[in-house]
Amino acid sequence: MSRLYLIILFIGLCFLGNTQKDLSNYLKFAKEQYQKGDYIYALQYYEKAMQIDSNTIEILWEYAETNRAYKDYRKAEYYYKKVYNREDTKIYPASLLQLGLMQKQNGKYDEAIETFKLAKKKYTKDKKGYLYQKSKREFESCLWAKSAIKDTSQHVLQQLPETVNTPNSEFGHVIYDGKLIFSSLRGDSVHGNEEVYSKDYKTRLYSSSVKSSKFEKSEKIKALAIENMNSGNGTFSKDGLRFYFSLCQDAGYNYKCKIVVANYLDGNWNSIDTLGEIINEVNANTTMPAIAFIDGQEVLFFSSDRETGKGGMDIYYSFIKNGQQFGKVQALKSVNSPDNEISPFWDDKMQRLYFSSTWHNGFGGFDVFYTELINGAFAGPANLGIPINSSANDTYFFTYQDTNYVTSNRLGVLFSKNPTCCSDIFSLYIPVRETPLTLKETLVELNKRLPVTLYFHNDWPDPKTTATTTKINYLDNYKDYVALIPQYKKEYSSGLNGSKSMDAQEDIESFFIEYVEQGVKDLELFRDLMLEELKKGISLELTIKGFASPLAKTDYNVNLTKRRIASLVNYLEAFNQGEFKPYLNGNSANGAKISIKEIPFGEYTSNKLISDNPNDQKNSVYSRAASLERKIEIQSISIVSADSLNVISSDVLIQDFGKIGADIAVSTTFKITNTSNQLVNFQTPEISCDCVRLVFSKMTLNAGETMDLKVYFNPQREAGNVLKSVVLKTLESSRTLKLAVSAEVLP
Repeated sequence: MSRLYLIILFIGLCFLGNTQKDLSNYLKFAKEQYQKGDYIYALQYYEKAMQIDSNTIEILWEYAETNRAYKDYRKAEYYYKKVYNREDTKIYPASLLQLGLMQKQNGKYDEAIETFKLAKKKYTKDKKGYLYQKSKREFESCLWAKSAIKDTSQHVLQQLPETVNTPNSEFGHVIYDGKLIFSSLRGDSVHGNEEVYSKDYKTRLYSSSVKSSKFEKSEKIKALAIENMNSGNGTFSKDGLRFYFSLCQDAGYNYKCKIVVANYLDGNWNSIDTLGEIINEVNANTTMPAIAFIDGQEVLFFSSDRETGKGGMDIYYSFIKNGQQFGKVQALKSVNSPDNEISPFWDDKMQRLYFSSTWHNGFGGFDVFYTELINGAFAGPANLGIPINSSANDTYFFTYQDTNYVTSNRLGVLFSKNPTCCSDIFSLYIPVRETPLTLKETLVELNKRLPVTLYFHNDWPDPKTTATTTKINYLDNYKDYVALIPQYKKEYSSGLNGSKSMDAQEDIESFFIEYVEQGVKDLELFRDLMLEELKKGISLELTIKGFASPLAKTDYNVNLTKRRIASLVNYLEAFNQGEFKPYLNGNSANGAKISIKEIPFGEYTSNKLISDNPNDQKNSVYSRAASLERKIEIQSISIVSADSLNVISSDVLIQDFGKIGADIAVSTTFKITNTSNQLVNFQTPEISCDCVRLVFSKMTLNAGETMDLKVYFNPQREAGNVLKSVVLKTLESSRTLKLAVSAEVLP
């Protein structure tokens, strides 16, 4: 071996040794900074480490975790995905869950839905564990977000000016005595509990005078700034003489807080005192006080991680006597969850408690929710919606006069390094609408909810009959359907073992959540919007299509889909003690009507790959694929006005020829009626293929007159389930009449 080679080898080993030493030091220092909550500093050293080694999975994981803590959701998503692709949850079980959470916070709901579905399968062995429960919750939450985002308000949040907001983080609390009281930590590191954090900086309370709707330069409230402590989250008593706020010590990357109270009079603060252990339970983090006045009594709401809670931070309350005596602390059970509920705020006018949570149906991380006090009990949580909420973190909601305020780290906040690192305070003023929605605007709003798709068990309702109507209410059908989930799981997973069996069961459960249950939720929203318009005197026409899986004969399935459509009509008739009945019967006091246009397609549009073997019920009845075909869809809604009425109608909209040979020409007759009070002239119709030919017995119809329309069908090169359409047009109306013929063409 040459001397030169030995020298090169020696230098290389020394370099490698120094490099490994540097890597070890970088990682050690990065972890230390992460534990302190100084994520910017930690990221700098993780990036140095990754310049040396960007493949080690431990480094990738820690880098992803730090980016998540720093609220850089895009980078965190990228690196969680790299981790999961490498280790498939075997080393870091939470990698898949965190990937889905970051996709959701980046507004990628479709991708997040697929990730959470996969996560449910990965974690299914421990269905009581947090990873499974959170994945299932987020799967449902993303489905909700996809639907709820259709209701986006046209109103836009306004950032408060830079006299309040800075490139770091601000958190709004209350406007009182002509001043906005808020918290701020004006450093450049970010704390995991939605606050800027650094070893050398403390959260402090600030005030900004509000004059003529303008926020003046903010000032620190020096009397509430305690050395070596963090202060924030302030609220006034009902008489304005006491100011409750949080006083916190650093605890690694968390805070350990207690609620304290200061006297306030004529703009002056004094006599800070800590509330007793009834409120500030020993070893608990107790923070974010909010004062309410309920049934003549003052109430303190707050957030705490007491051991008796459901998990994370929960919301509690205590009735106050004489301004200083606190009653038994009670948990707000109707909203508390395994995740965090924080920043409560009471609205006297609405009798609502607002709060933020990461568990309930939401658009991103923390969303703002409210719970209403009804007959002395708090209802379940309701999302406040867009634009107050976003795919980022939205917290510290409060109202003042006619304006809402919220703290958010959504895109658009002031920042110095990461565009979603830090929070600003936003306001939202919603003016009273001076003019009602126009018919066009109403139609747009209604169609945002479409299609509404409702699903059925095989041969439901009223199995083994050729009837075209039913007395079954769709809601009753739905309840009976979801009661079959255990049977679906059992049948579809039969013959499978281990993880394949569990995966099949998860697929079926996901189908019911994603489609069956979501369909009912969509229907309820659409129903309420539709009823609002009917009450205004607006007549509506629904187009409903029916579908079936290919298990039964084709003509049987057409009748089945008619029964399914009828079950929806029955649901509307029964809703709220018959509130829709006058509109369906055409005898409402305001003249508004709702008409149903039925298109029972049977199996003719179903997936041709689905089993139609009655002896293979696992695939023909209980499979996800077959279940997806058994449905009806509200596909369109139109507003019926004098100039939009169709002048012609047909006795039926679809004629089925049943099974026919490929060389057999068949025909049928539609009876077309002029429903107007004037002469009608037919134009050239639209026909979907040259295999269909029309013969009009008349090309003009007098008012009220009926004529025969002969339709001839020659299969020619067609095979299998065939559906062909015919569109009739007239000179007198822009509305068209769509008819269809169907057949099962045998080879």
